[in-house]
Amino acid sequence: MFASLFAYKAWANASMLEAMLAIDGERFPEQRRKAIRVMNHTFVVDRIFAAHLSGEPNPHAATNTEDTPELPALTESIRAGDAWLAGYARELPPEQLGERIRFRFTDGKAGDMSRAEMLQHLIVHGAYHRGAVGQILDALSLPRPADTINVYLHAAEPWRREHGGVGR
Repeated sequence: MFASLFAYKAWANASMLEAMLAIDGERFPEQRRKAIRVMNHTFVVDRIFAAHLSGEPNPHAATNTEDTPELPALTESIRAGDAWLAGYARELPPEQLGERIRFRFTDGKAGDMSRAEMLQHLIVHGAYHRGAVGQILDALSLPRPADTINVYLHAAEPWRREHGGVGR
Protein backbone atom coordinates (compact mmCIF):
# COMPACT_ATOMS: atom_id res chain seq x y z
CA MET A 1 0.00 0.00 0.00
CA PHE A 2 2.70 2.51 0.91
CA ALA A 3 4.61 1.77 -2.30
CA SER A 4 1.72 2.99 -4.45
CA LEU A 5 1.16 6.01 -2.18
CA PHE A 6 4.77 7.10 -2.50
CA ALA A 7 4.69 6.57 -6.27
CA TYR A 8 1.61 8.83 -6.27
CA LYS A 9 3.44 11.38 -4.10
CA ALA A 10 6.37 11.50 -6.54
CA TRP A 11 3.98 11.91 -9.49
CA ALA A 12 2.02 14.67 -7.73
CA ASN A 13 5.18 16.50 -6.67
CA ALA A 14 6.59 16.35 -10.21
CA SER A 15 3.31 17.66 -11.65
CA MET A 16 3.18 20.54 -9.16
CA LEU A 17 6.82 21.50 -9.67
CA GLU A 18 6.24 21.57 -13.42
CA ALA A 19 3.15 23.75 -12.97
CA MET A 20 5.16 26.15 -10.80
CA LEU A 21 7.38 26.92 -13.79
CA ALA A 22 4.47 29.02 -15.11
CA ILE A 23 4.69 31.47 -12.18
CA ASP A 24 6.43 34.49 -13.70
CA GLY A 25 9.05 35.58 -11.18
CA GLU A 26 9.24 39.05 -12.71
CA ARG A 27 5.50 39.73 -12.43
CA PHE A 28 4.79 37.67 -9.32
CA PRO A 29 8.02 37.42 -7.30
CA GLU A 30 6.34 37.00 -3.92
CA GLN A 31 3.94 34.30 -5.12
CA ARG A 32 6.77 32.39 -6.83
CA ARG A 33 8.91 32.64 -3.70
CA LYS A 34 6.04 31.50 -1.48
CA ALA A 35 5.27 28.50 -3.72
CA ILE A 36 8.95 27.49 -3.68
CA ARG A 37 9.16 27.93 0.10
CA VAL A 38 6.08 25.75 0.63
CA MET A 39 7.45 22.95 -1.55
CA ASN A 40 10.87 23.32 0.08
CA HIS A 41 9.19 22.91 3.48
CA THR A 42 7.68 19.60 2.35
CA PHE A 43 11.11 18.48 1.12
CA VAL A 44 12.79 19.40 4.42
CA VAL A 45 10.13 17.58 6.46
CA ASP A 46 10.50 14.54 4.17
CA ARG A 47 14.26 14.54 4.84
CA ILE A 48 13.77 14.92 8.60
CA PHE A 49 11.44 11.91 8.73
CA ALA A 50 13.65 9.93 6.33
CA ALA A 51 16.44 10.43 8.87
CA HIS A 52 14.18 9.19 11.68
CA LEU A 53 13.16 6.16 9.61
CA SER A 54 16.75 5.27 8.75
CA GLY A 55 18.23 5.95 12.19
CA GLU A 56 20.32 8.86 10.94
CA PRO A 57 20.73 12.23 12.67
CA ASN A 58 18.18 14.89 11.77
CA PRO A 59 19.80 16.92 8.95
CA HIS A 60 17.78 20.10 9.64
CA ALA A 61 17.38 22.40 12.64
CA ALA A 62 14.06 23.76 11.35
CA THR A 63 11.23 22.69 9.05
CA ASN A 64 12.44 24.96 6.25
CA THR A 65 15.78 26.33 5.14
CA GLU A 66 16.84 29.94 5.67
CA ASP A 67 17.63 30.40 1.99
CA THR A 68 15.08 29.84 -0.73
CA PRO A 69 16.43 27.41 -3.34
CA GLU A 70 16.07 27.96 -7.06
CA LEU A 71 13.21 25.95 -8.53
CA PRO A 72 15.41 23.66 -10.70
CA ALA A 73 17.59 22.73 -7.70
CA LEU A 74 14.53 22.12 -5.53
CA THR A 75 12.97 19.98 -8.25
CA GLU A 76 16.06 17.75 -8.36
CA SER A 77 16.20 17.52 -4.57
CA ILE A 78 12.53 16.55 -4.34
CA ARG A 79 12.92 13.96 -7.12
CA ALA A 80 15.84 12.36 -5.28
CA GLY A 81 14.00 12.45 -1.95
CA ASP A 82 10.86 10.99 -3.50
CA ALA A 83 12.91 8.19 -5.07
CA TRP A 84 14.42 7.38 -1.66
CA LEU A 85 11.01 7.34 0.04
CA ALA A 86 9.47 5.21 -2.73
CA GLY A 87 12.32 2.72 -2.42
CA TYR A 88 12.03 2.68 1.35
CA ALA A 89 8.28 2.08 1.19
CA ARG A 90 8.74 -0.69 -1.38
CA GLU A 91 11.45 -2.50 0.60
CA LEU A 92 10.18 -2.06 4.17
CA PRO A 93 9.07 -5.44 5.54
CA PRO A 94 5.40 -5.25 6.62
CA GLU A 95 6.26 -6.53 10.09
CA GLN A 96 8.32 -3.34 10.69
CA LEU A 97 5.41 -0.95 9.99
CA GLY A 98 4.31 -1.03 13.64
CA GLU A 99 7.80 -0.48 15.02
CA ARG A 100 7.84 2.69 17.11
CA ILE A 101 10.59 5.27 16.74
CA ARG A 102 11.43 7.87 19.36
CA PHE A 103 12.80 11.16 18.09
CA ARG A 104 12.92 14.90 18.70
CA PHE A 105 10.95 17.42 16.67
CA THR A 106 12.83 20.50 15.49
CA ASP A 107 11.30 22.45 18.41
CA GLY A 108 13.07 20.07 20.79
CA LYS A 109 9.93 18.27 21.96
CA ALA A 110 9.90 14.49 22.13
CA GLY A 111 8.06 12.44 19.54
CA ASP A 112 7.10 8.79 19.23
CA MET A 113 5.53 7.40 16.06
CA SER A 114 5.39 4.07 14.30
CA ARG A 115 7.02 3.70 10.91
CA ALA A 116 3.53 3.48 9.38
CA GLU A 117 2.47 6.70 11.11
CA MET A 118 5.56 8.49 9.82
CA LEU A 119 4.88 7.32 6.28
CA GLN A 120 1.22 8.34 6.56
CA HIS A 121 2.29 11.75 7.84
CA LEU A 122 4.52 12.35 4.83
CA ILE A 123 1.76 11.45 2.37
CA VAL A 124 -0.85 13.67 4.06
CA HIS A 125 1.59 16.51 4.76
CA GLY A 126 2.72 16.67 1.14
CA ALA A 127 -0.85 16.66 -0.18
CA TYR A 128 -1.85 19.44 2.20
CA HIS A 129 0.98 21.70 1.10
CA ARG A 130 0.58 20.94 -2.60
CA GLY A 131 -2.97 22.17 -2.09
CA ALA A 132 -1.59 25.45 -0.74
CA VAL A 133 0.59 25.83 -3.83
CA GLY A 134 -2.46 25.01 -5.95
CA GLN A 135 -4.24 27.95 -4.33
CA ILE A 136 -1.36 30.22 -5.39
CA LEU A 137 -1.69 28.94 -8.95
CA ASP A 138 -5.47 29.49 -8.83
CA ALA A 139 -5.03 33.08 -7.60
CA LEU A 140 -2.76 33.75 -10.59
CA SER A 141 -5.23 32.08 -13.00
CA LEU A 142 -2.64 29.41 -13.80
CA PRO A 143 -3.56 25.77 -14.36
CA ARG A 144 -3.36 23.55 -11.32
CA PRO A 145 -2.35 19.93 -11.91
CA ALA A 146 -4.58 17.08 -10.85
CA ASP A 147 -3.51 15.89 -7.41
CA THR A 148 -5.64 12.90 -6.60
CA ILE A 149 -4.66 9.30 -6.24
CA ASN A 150 -7.47 8.16 -8.54
CA VAL A 151 -6.08 10.25 -11.42
CA TYR A 152 -2.60 8.89 -10.71
CA LEU A 153 -3.71 5.25 -10.50
CA HIS A 154 -5.64 5.41 -13.76
CA ALA A 155 -2.75 7.12 -15.56
CA ALA A 156 -0.17 4.69 -14.15
CA GLU A 157 -2.33 1.60 -14.71
CA PRO A 158 -4.57 2.18 -17.75
CA TRP A 159 -6.04 -1.33 -17.42
CA ARG A 160 -8.18 0.10 -14.60
CA ARG A 161 -10.33 1.77 -17.28
CA GLU A 162 -10.84 -1.38 -19.37
CA HIS A 163 -14.22 -2.26 -17.88
CA GLY A 164 -15.74 0.84 -19.50
CA GLY A 165 -16.93 2.43 -16.28
CA VAL A 166 -19.52 -0.25 -15.58
CA GLY A 167 -19.76 -1.30 -11.93
CA ARG A 168 -19.79 -4.89 -10.79
